[in-house]
Amino acid sequence: MSTPNSNERRFVQIADAIRETNPWTNNEWLCRPDVVGADKLLLVRANMDPGRCHSFHFHPHREEIIYVIYGRAEQWVGEEYRILSAGEMAHIPAGTIHATYNPHKEPLVFLAILSPAKLPPEQSAALDPTDVSTQEPWVSIRQGRPECA
Repeated sequence: MSTPNSNERRFVQIADAIRETNPWTNNEWLCRPDVVGADKLLLVRANMDPGRCHSFHFHPHREEIIYVIYGRAEQWVGEEYRILSAGEMAHIPAGTIHATYNPHKEPLVFLAILSPAKLPPEQSAALDPTDVSTQEPWVSIRQGRPECA
């Protein structure tokens, strides 16, 4: 059986996921244009170690859902936060500043679902994600909470 190209692929098994490590998580990309024929959705399973975070940032032209699979997330959307457990989620509208922290002792595994996958040329030049973690009020909004590595 031949392997279909990404435009024809409809199923992604774990061996087909694209793995990447970044400063905040170890990722398994399950849905993006170079994995399957999706042009409206991005899906990544993110594995965040205890004490790690994806500090305050925003996606200028993409909305996002964070869905917790395992562990607990200190999830910020704007200036509000909740501790999310397995089966819980947060919706983040495009352009909204948000952050995901794991100050807990157990690993955190979550799905990040973003849309659209492909941006029109006039939007694709924007830095995505755009980090704002060194700006106020974001740099001090978590004062008194555990720092992240």
